[in-house]
Amino acid sequence: MRSCAPVCGFAKLAWKGNVRAPWTPKHSGVLLRSHASCPGSSPRGWARPTGHDTGIKTYNSLTKQKESLVLRQEGVATWYSCGPTVYDHAHLGHACSYVRFDILQRILSKVFGINVIHVMVITDIDDKIIRRSLEERISATVLSQMYEEHFRQDMLALKVIPPAAYIRVTDNIPQIVAFIECIITNGHAYTTDRGDVYFDVQSIGTHYGKLVNVGDTTGESGETGKRDKRDFALWKASKPQEPSWESPWGRGRPGWHIECSTIASSVFGSQLDIHSGGIDLAFPHHENEIAQCVAYHQCEQWGNYFLHSGHLHLKGSTEKMSKSLKNYITIQEFLQSYTANEFRMFCLLTKYRSAIDYSDASMNEACSKLATISAFTHNVQAYMQNRMQCQPVQEGLLWDSLASTQASVRTALADDFDTPRAMDAIMNLIHHGNTQLQPITKSIGSPRSPAVFGAILSYIRDIMEVLGVDLVDQKKSHMMPNSGLLENVVEQLVHFRREVRNFALTPAPADTSAGGQAGRTRLHRDRQPLLNACDALRRDLATLGVHIKDRGTTSTWEVTQQT
Repeated sequence: MRSCAPVCGFAKLAWKGNVRAPWTPKHSGVLLRSHASCPGSSPRGWARPTGHDTGIKTYNSLTKQKESLVLRQEGVATWYSCGPTVYDHAHLGHACSYVRFDILQRILSKVFGINVIHVMVITDIDDKIIRRSLEERISATVLSQMYEEHFRQDMLALKVIPPAAYIRVTDNIPQIVAFIECIITNGHAYTTDRGDVYFDVQSIGTHYGKLVNVGDTTGESGETGKRDKRDFALWKASKPQEPSWESPWGRGRPGWHIECSTIASSVFGSQLDIHSGGIDLAFPHHENEIAQCVAYHQCEQWGNYFLHSGHLHLKGSTEKMSKSLKNYITIQEFLQSYTANEFRMFCLLTKYRSAIDYSDASMNEACSKLATISAFTHNVQAYMQNRMQCQPVQEGLLWDSLASTQASVRTALADDFDTPRAMDAIMNLIHHGNTQLQPITKSIGSPRSPAVFGAILSYIRDIMEVLGVDLVDQKKSHMMPNSGLLENVVEQLVHFRREVRNFALTPAPADTSAGGQAGRTRLHRDRQPLLNACDALRRDLATLGVHIKDRGTTSTWEVTQQT
C-alpha cells in the first residue's frame, strides 16, 4: 500500500518498527502508531503528553476530569477552534463561547507567559450557506464574505483578540482533497457510485467515541450508500445550483467535519495541544474530527486537550440560544444596550464550561460589579490626588490584602481558569479598600497613605485588562469624540459648581439677638437658591451620565454609560 503525501509538507509519520499498535484498522494492514511522548494513559484511553507542565489544571473533555496542562513545547500552546458558519449575523450564544475562550487565552498568555498560537476556521461553504444564497439570489461566495466581515467586526467590538489567522475552507480545497485521499488509502473511507466519500467508522474500532459514548447513535440524515449509519460524509457529490470543485471522485464539495481536521493538521501537524468549541460541537463534529485525524496521521492521540464552553440560555428556557430555534439576540442588537465590558463581566462571573442564563437580572449583576470596581478606582484616584480626605488608613492590612489577593487570583486561574473565584478575590480586595477609604468632611491632619492605594489600583487595572476589561478607557469610551476636550469642560463645570456651593455654605454671623440660639451654625438665607441650583445641576448631570459626589468642601465626578 502506498503512503500518503503529507499535508502542506509535514513529514511522513514512521511506523514503530515491529511494535504492534493497540488496534488494527479493519480494511488495511496499516498499524496506527501511538505518540512516543505519551507514557501514561487514562481509563478513557487518553495519554498524558510529555513536554512542559505549565502548573495549570484544565478540564479535558477526553477524560471528563481535570488534567495537568502539558504542552509539547515550553512556553507555546497550539490552539485550534471551530469558527462560524457565515450565513447570518452572529448571536449572543456565539459571543459567549468566543469571549470565554478569549479570556482563557488571555490568562495563558498574560498571567502564565504562554505564547498561544490560535487558528480559527471560517466555514464558508455549507448547506445553510447554499440554501441562504439561493433564497437571497446571490452567490454563496458573496454571502459568506459579507457575513464573515460582520463576524470579524462583532469580535472586535467585543474586544476578542483575533487569532493568528482566520482560514477559509474554500481556500483549502486541494488540501482537503489530499487529506481525504490519504484516509481512503489508509483504509478508513470508501466511495459510492454517486461520487460521495464516507468515513468508515467501524474501521477505527473503539477509537470512535473518545468524547461521547455514541452507542447506537444515528448518522447524518439524507445520506444514502453508507455501510454503517454512523458513517459520515468526507466529500459530497455536486448537486444542481451548488458550488463544486474537481476531485478524483467527481465534482463536489467537502463535508463539514473534514475541513477542520485538514486545516488544523495543515497548520499544526500530527499533534495539537488544545482544541476548543461550544459543547454542542462535541458530537458529532469534534468526535468526527478526532476519527479523521487518527485515521490520517496513523496515531493514537491527535488532540491532547478538548475544551468546551457551556450553552447560553435565555432565562427560564432549557434550550440553548440558537438561530434554528429563533430565540436569539444578535451581537449588534446586544451592543445597543450594553457595552463589551459589561458582557465580558457577565461571562467572568460563571465558569467557562458551565451553562449560563442570560436575563436582565444576570446583566444587572454584571453591570453592578463593574460599577463597584469603577467607583472604587475613581475614589482611589480622588484620594491620591488629595481631593478626598479620609480617616487614618491601616496601611499594613491593605498591603497584606493585596498580596493575598494576587496569590488567590493566580491560584484560581490555574485551577481550570476559575474566573468566578478570581473575581470574588478581586471584589474582596475592593471591599477591604473601601472599608479603609472612609471620607471625612474636615481634615484632621492625619498621615495619608496614597502609595498602597496606588498599588491596589494598578493591580486591579492590570488584572482586569488581562481579562479583557479596560477600566482606564471606560470613562472616555462613554463620551463623544473629542472626549479629552469634553472632560476638561466637565472638570471646569464641576469646579465652578464647587466654588458656588462652598460660597453658599459659608456660615452666617452668629445670631446674638434675644431669641437667637448661641453656638448654632446658620447659613445665609439669601444663598439658599444657590444651593438649590447646585443640587439641581447635580441631578441634571446625573441623567446625562455625569455623577458628582460632594465630599465636604471638595467634589469628585465620574462618567457612567446611560443604557
